[in-house]
Amino acid sequence: MSKISINYIGEVVKLETNYTLLRIYEEYCKGLSGIEAYSHIHIIYWLHKRDNPENRKVLMVIPKRHQTNEVIGVFACRSPSRPNPIGLSTVELISKNQCELKVKGLDALIGTPVLDIKPYSPRSESIPNAITPEWIEKGPKH
Repeated sequence: MSKISINYIGEVVKLETNYTLLRIYEEYCKGLSGIEAYSHIHIIYWLHKRDNPENRKVLMVIPKRHQTNEVIGVFACRSPSRPNPIGLSTVELISKNQCELKVKGLDALIGTPVLDIKPYSPRSESIPNAITPEWIEKGPKH
């Protein structure tokens, strides 16, 4: 098995009812230049509370936030227990203040390490006729 190296670029520092505050580390702050032109961005983060041998072995789950008893593979859902505990959320960018981003819709905890940020591009990412399993419609929107 090959190993890779990942640097955290920031972390979740505050959770409020309507927003989450991310602090990007100073050495990566220049990379935020121009981000304020986007209404939505993708946040890629490390599910650090699930980074242990037991959770990394999980391959089959019942999606907890959905009304189903169907057992499915972790690659067919967004379970935080998985071989590589990487999270992905598309969020609304509320504001940028120097090295801090205020976002809405991030499903992460205080202290969650941020791995990367990418802009959302409806031109290349929106798929109007995408098909999903029926159980996914029985869960929360965010």
